[in-house]
Amino acid sequence: QVQLVESGGGSVQAGGSLSLSCAASGYTDSPFYIMGWFRQAPGKEREGVASTNIDGYTRYADSVKGRFTISKDNAKITLSLQMNSLKPEDTAMYYCAADWRRYGGDWFSTMRYNYWGQGTQVTVSS
Repeated sequence: QVQLVESGGGSVQAGGSLSLSCAASGYTDSPFYIMGWFRQAPGKEREGVASTNIDGYTRYADSVKGRFTISKDNAKITLSLQMNSLKPEDTAMYYCAADWRRYGGDWFSTMRYNYWGQGTQVTVSS
């Protein structure tokens, strides 16, 4: 059974940085076609933050472009998110997501992903 486990969340002041990691276990020989980070703030819908596919293409939400960087280690099957210049509005539970299905679709749709982690909390104070 595939499991995704996030780590690296925490509390930071505005302007600070955090790095999130997502480790996959229960893996098969087939690499995930797509992996991404989502976040959900209280009372809001889960939204896509950054995603990357097996070919190394990346996409970012407009709200995080230039501040967040997604990266993937295929050998270790880990996904990372470096978050710089954090803002209070970045406060949310951050989730790692992955899927093997090989097609495009909306990379920021929750329906695009079959596997999800439990989330890690990021809190940014002003």
